[in-house]
Amino acid sequence: MPSSDRIKIGLTVLVASLGYFVDIYDLQLFNIVSKQSLLGIGITDPDTLARYDYLLFLWQMGGMLIGGILWGILGDRKGRKNILFGSILLYSLANFANAFVVDLTQYSLVRFVAGLGLAGELGAAITLVSEIMHKDKRGYGTMVIVTMGALGAVAAVKISETELHWFGLQSWQVSYLIGGSLGMALLLLRVSTFESKLFDESKKKNVSRGNFLMLFTHRERFKRYIACILIGLPVWFVIGILIKFSDQFALLTEVKGESISVGRAIMYAYIGLSIGDLFSGALSQWFRSRKKIILIYLAFTTGAILVFLFGKGMDSDTYYFLCFLLGAAAGYWALFVSMAAEQFGTNIRATVATTVPNFVRGAVIPIILLFKLLEDWMGSIGSAAVVGALCLILALVSVMYLRESFGKDLDYLEMN
Repeated sequence: MPSSDRIKIGLTVLVASLGYFVDIYDLQLFNIVSKQSLLGIGITDPDTLARYDYLLFLWQMGGMLIGGILWGILGDRKGRKNILFGSILLYSLANFANAFVVDLTQYSLVRFVAGLGLAGELGAAITLVSEIMHKDKRGYGTMVIVTMGALGAVAAVKISETELHWFGLQSWQVSYLIGGSLGMALLLLRVSTFESKLFDESKKKNVSRGNFLMLFTHRERFKRYIACILIGLPVWFVIGILIKFSDQFALLTEVKGESISVGRAIMYAYIGLSIGDLFSGALSQWFRSRKKIILIYLAFTTGAILVFLFGKGMDSDTYYFLCFLLGAAAGYWALFVSMAAEQFGTNIRATVATTVPNFVRGAVIPIILLFKLLEDWMGSIGSAAVVGALCLILALVSVMYLRESFGKDLDYLEMN
């Protein structure tokens, strides 16, 4: 490969990585500053605070669910590079708007729009990098993207804890403005990326591109698609339930010492995710297998969940370390998205790679609702155990169903 092409590929991976960094910064920033921001707009009733702490999160995830479909279709029809540009522009503008919301209606709307924008980044990045890199090396590209991206949550925690007050704005408002500014700055780097040759070639052929319904009109293709989604459920069970409500679980498991901060729990979990993604990506390259490594990580996740839910009397430092381990165990996000992209042809690859992770993120809605439904009956620990077991079993069955995709040639199309 000419050195100029290697440089272009390296720049594309770098830009995609930075884009996902900003994506995760915004995705988790709400969880970090939610209560602070709700107080900031005058919401002081404890019940209303508790309710909107997760309802606004569900608005965001609902936006991601719909956005995943829209961006995925556009990615296969208009190109991967265009989606990288459009998605980050939308969620950057939403970040700016979020700094100036004054009531719950505005907050809900802005989080929904932010979710729409956030939905496009990862799928387009993974699709583009998978198609421009050599088939035996592309795992390294996706590994770098997701590893770097996970650190966006760490940046969000650190910035939110700095207590910045610019021009009389509250700290949570400044945190949103910084997120929007990072996104707009990143747009300047988009000029260094280039379009996938596989996509350019597919445009010349008389074949349906970005046809979302194709995923439902062929039985075997539909099974592949559903299996790809179910593999990712444990990741967002960990993030959306265990880490999101880590302060509550800490009280139930009698954690000693300082009160648990959800923001710090998120930070340690995402440091774990970053390291987990780094190792899962490298291991899949070394062992030349996606499936084997995901199965190992599912076993690791099961053990970490059991200790988190049923361990008693640990101190706060140990608890935060356990949050880190949960993140590391769930750090197979890069493999999961790569495997999804590798399962389908070029003409619907972006649709799959964008909708699958966003359907998993959107699945946090029924996951949380089921958790809340069972919570009244069997308590938080019992409810989390049941929901977690369901997510793990579905993921395990799905991994076993799919074919190994390491080194698979991606130059093919899905026919009607």
